[in-house]
Amino acid sequence: MTEITRESMDYDVVIVGAGPSGLSAAIRLKQIDPDLEVVVLEKGSEVGAHILSGAVLDPVGLNKLIPDWKEKGAPLNTPVTEDNFLLLTETKATKIPHWPMPKLMSNDGNYIVSMGNVCRWLAEQAEELGVEIFPGMAASELVMEGDRVAGVVAGEFGREADGTPGPAYEPGMELRGKYVFLSEGVRGSLAKIVIDRYNLSEGHCPQKFGLGMKEIWEIDPAKHAQGTVTHTMGWPLSNNAGGGSFIYHLENNQVYVGFVVHLNYENPYVFPYMEFQRFKHHPEVAKLLEGGKRVAYGARAISEGGYQSLPKMSFPGGVLLGCSAGMVNVPRIKGNHNAMLSGIAAAEAAAEAIKAGRSGDELTTYEAEVRDGAIGRDLKKVRNVKPMWAKWGMYASTVLGGFDMWTNELFGFSVFGTLKHGRTDAQATGEAKDFAPIDYPKPDGKLSFDRLTNVSFSFTNHEESQPCHLKLRDPSVPISVNLPKYAEPAQRYCPAGVYEVLEGEEGPRFQINFQNCVHCKTCDIKDPSQNIDWTTPQGGDGPNYPNM
Repeated sequence: MTEITRESMDYDVVIVGAGPSGLSAAIRLKQIDPDLEVVVLEKGSEVGAHILSGAVLDPVGLNKLIPDWKEKGAPLNTPVTEDNFLLLTETKATKIPHWPMPKLMSNDGNYIVSMGNVCRWLAEQAEELGVEIFPGMAASELVMEGDRVAGVVAGEFGREADGTPGPAYEPGMELRGKYVFLSEGVRGSLAKIVIDRYNLSEGHCPQKFGLGMKEIWEIDPAKHAQGTVTHTMGWPLSNNAGGGSFIYHLENNQVYVGFVVHLNYENPYVFPYMEFQRFKHHPEVAKLLEGGKRVAYGARAISEGGYQSLPKMSFPGGVLLGCSAGMVNVPRIKGNHNAMLSGIAAAEAAAEAIKAGRSGDELTTYEAEVRDGAIGRDLKKVRNVKPMWAKWGMYASTVLGGFDMWTNELFGFSVFGTLKHGRTDAQATGEAKDFAPIDYPKPDGKLSFDRLTNVSFSFTNHEESQPCHLKLRDPSVPISVNLPKYAEPAQRYCPAGVYEVLEGEEGPRFQINFQNCVHCKTCDIKDPSQNIDWTTPQGGDGPNYPNM
């Protein structure tokens, strides 16, 4: 095979991913030293195209990064004015009062936002400072120099379906940096390689995940209550899986309707997408949405391991930022503020190192700041909520988790110590013989929709002639192992209908419709055989979220 020759560009810092952590890092670097050469690589067709979040934003990170963000026109237009928490049964909704909840659960001072639009605005601020931002440039490989990460390969285009270079092949470029920041979001493909290469998870709990699905609805103005935030738990998940929902009223008579399913469920017949669709038929939700229309759909995995699952975040030549490491505060359902704080901390550590003439080493001061600073304090207070839910279920964990958060907030300690996470989400999957299939109602096309129809509202697109970016380590496993043992759950856990088992004359076969992929990474996480590796397709491909 002919060795590929690539051009190379040198920077002080190379940042992979134009999410809140990566853009915050870029801005902070240029604030500290305008002469630093900083580049941000984004696999989406534009900044924000691949950003999907709830989102109720705690502005603590933005306040630290750009204190005058209001004057500069940041798209934080809807402060939270009402905060509801509901426990659902199939037909009823019981409101849970706020007084038993610790102060950290309050949304006072927070904003309902589109994080896609927030990131678009952050990109404008970064470019005004001289940051180079390249959208449509997927970082597909690491560039190594000895044992250090020295850069990434980005912008490779034109491979044929079999992986060979086509007639319009572009080999991409090596973008090298004194330091490389990986801010790819949850289960980033390069972060996964780095975590494995340097054994960064050693001594830490396995990361845990949820699958978040979201629709944007335009509703009857008479039903709209701008600034209202509602979270629910309970029905329809019952004992099949943990999780819950969110309904956020933003501006322009729109609401964000979202549903999260924890991926440590055992029953392989659980169909997270259909649980979401069924949820919208609850009387309390249906009366809000009836007469409205869904205008966008998307899905994304969420890191849920918290404090115990943070890997080592520094490695020779770079660091992991935000959700690449897993900084979501699970009970608050918030991670964007910590992502931004991580970007700020990484920038300050790298700027200090570069000023001292260093490069390619470990930014240990970043690691210390994350664990001992505001991020660590935020995550440590809630560290037991997720493992409690996994061990004791929804009701017990609600009571005990609330008590634990109170003691952490008031006294700085937990009577439970630090509970551990057990198995990975893939290992949690049970065998099909031990469970009964679940009969899900057929979508009605008004409140609930089939997957492929909804995927069209993610505006996802992949060039069909390129290699499939969903790699099977062993192509025989889906049919020979996963189908008889687990009823091949990829048919159900994927929220975009990428995976199918088709019956033919020669028996069942496994089909991958990679064109449908919304880059949620669930397959990489939940496959019980850990046989699927999510890799980057060519740059610009994937969803094109408008204002998720």
